[in-house]
Amino acid sequence: MRKVIFLLSIIMFFFKTSASANYEKKIYDFSIESITGETINFKDYKNKVILVVNTASYCGFTKQYDELQELWDLYKEKGLIVLGVPSNSFNQEKSNDADVKEFCEVNFNINFPLTTITDVKGKNSHEIFKWAKENHGKSAVPKWNFHKILINKEGKIEDTFASMTKPMSKKIIKAIENIL
Repeated sequence: MRKVIFLLSIIMFFFKTSASANYEKKIYDFSIESITGETINFKDYKNKVILVVNTASYCGFTKQYDELQELWDLYKEKGLIVLGVPSNSFNQEKSNDADVKEFCEVNFNINFPLTTITDVKGKNSHEIFKWAKENHGKSAVPKWNFHKILINKEGKIEDTFASMTKPMSKKIIKAIENIL
């Protein structure tokens, strides 16, 4: 029996994931350019809950913009920041920031913060997405558009949600309410 426990311990050590983060940096150590060219400095979001969502205009999940806006309207006064990160990493985004901004405002009345069009996966991904992968593992890497990364008030990743998980789902609402 001791041999089995010992072998299991060794096997578990080798299959340990990178999700056990040491967080040399927190989200507050980063900034990103807004869709209108200003700097979004994450240190301005200290003690807030942040939902980072990579978005795209031509995706089957684009209608999630409605629920992202609803989430923002419901929880912004309680300390939630919804941050849309338009990305062409999956070849489904418009070609420039002005067109993305107009699309979001005209079709979805978006008024939560949006970034400039940004790479969210691979070697050219923005540093916040590299940081997310380093500290939370593969589940933090967007597999498609409208992947969601929930960051707690300490500036660490609380959870991630796949594209299919709608912003107003019970799962996301519960996670946000638990950390607000």
